[in-house]
Amino acid sequence: MKAKRLIFTLLILLMTAAAASGFIVLYLLKPVSINSEAETQKIVISRGLSAKSIGVMLYEKKLIRSPLLFYAAARYSGTVIKAGVYQISPDMQYMEILKLLEKGKDAQIIVSIPEGLTISRIGALLEQKGVATAADFISASRDPLILEKYAIPSESAEGYLFPDTYYLQPDMSPSQAVSIMIENFFTKVKSIPALEDKTNTELFYVVRLASIVEREYRRADEAPLIASVFANRLRYNIGLYSCATIVYILTEIEGRDHPERITEKDTRIESPYNTYLYAGLPPSPISNPGLTALNAAADPPRTEYYYFRLIDETSGTHTFTKNFDDHKEAGLTLTAKKRAGN
Repeated sequence: MKAKRLIFTLLILLMTAAAASGFIVLYLLKPVSINSEAETQKIVISRGLSAKSIGVMLYEKKLIRSPLLFYAAARYSGTVIKAGVYQISPDMQYMEILKLLEKGKDAQIIVSIPEGLTISRIGALLEQKGVATAADFISASRDPLILEKYAIPSESAEGYLFPDTYYLQPDMSPSQAVSIMIENFFTKVKSIPALEDKTNTELFYVVRLASIVEREYRRADEAPLIASVFANRLRYNIGLYSCATIVYILTEIEGRDHPERITEKDTRIESPYNTYLYAGLPPSPISNPGLTALNAAADPPRTEYYYFRLIDETSGTHTFTKNFDDHKEAGLTLTAKKRAGN
């Protein structure tokens, strides 16, 4: 009698355990949310990423309840997951997610690069978008093979990464991303008549000047006048006195935050990029200019201006003067242009 009771008790326990396990599995198979309007998340799947790793990623982002069940479902269904960028909602079933990942839907990352960004800031943007790490992108921009291929007479592609909207792949190499931007640069400059038949050295001169104009002008209609000021000063070997070059030293070389104001102490920093200390253009571009700055630098208008100063922060209007006395009357505050991309 006792044996029968023991067997009965064991059966009850086994059935209870099985039922409990079933409830757990059913719970884990349920979507995280039952709200059809649940907020979707952008998921970047790189080439070669395993189903197990993807399951963990989805679990950590609270899009599924079990990475193990996701992996089992992927194996059972034989799903071939494709690299891409996906919008996944927490109300989706496992098989819905797997079907989406199998299609390779939206396998492009849209990246808009504003005028005036430096290589380091473009790299940070690409890292944020999931294209490549900033370090790898910066390294690729300094690749001697890429620089030689495009005949860029510098130690990096700074200045030649054209600001534009790009449709990139999440599994592309940093070198591919750099090359796409450089090729776009050379395509776009073909629209500038003044750059036709320029040698590589002459183009490099224009790009360096344009990179400064880009970081100085605030209104497109004033870019040519700013370029004319610099052209006049370069013609007579007068220092450019560009605040933009000081900002470049502070942020890109010294790694400081973007300043609101340039101090007199800043203008005395020892650097070949300091156009307050050294006449002529800096050794390399200080930003990646767009067509407005490139057009202005390629063919600056003839003026008698040697100075300019911001007079209206809101409208971005400058005053242009011929002599230092008039320049002093315009004010002595050195205002740094806001960081590119803001």
